[in-house]
Amino acid sequence: MLYRIITIIGALVFVAALFGLIWFFCKKFLEHHGVTDQVSDRATVLATWTFAGISVGLVFAVAGAFILGPWAFYRTLRGHGVNISDAAAVWWGLGIVVASLGITAAGFFGFLAAVGAY
Repeated sequence: MLYRIITIIGALVFVAALFGLIWFFCKKFLEHHGVTDQVSDRATVLATWTFAGISVGLVFAVAGAFILGPWAFYRTLRGHGVNISDAAAVWWGLGIVVASLGITAAGFFGFLAAVGAY
């Protein structure tokens, strides 16, 4: 029973870490593209919608996260007036999704191995 509680708490920590990674990558993306006004707030909005797209995509099928996440990133980015082409915005969104999910998944599988659940 203790391992289940530890695993649930660990999973919640990794969900927060996933959002934090998405936010960090979105902030770096905005800074890289010259956005200086309210970068943290814009990164939060961008990360929230990207995270929502990933979450909905994971519910339907794992591959859906790699479609809905970048799409949510692209749609939200259009509202921020960043000077970037549509194709580049989708590719940046896919890169942010892949990097965030990859880092979080590797850490979570390491956590599961450490507690003996995997």
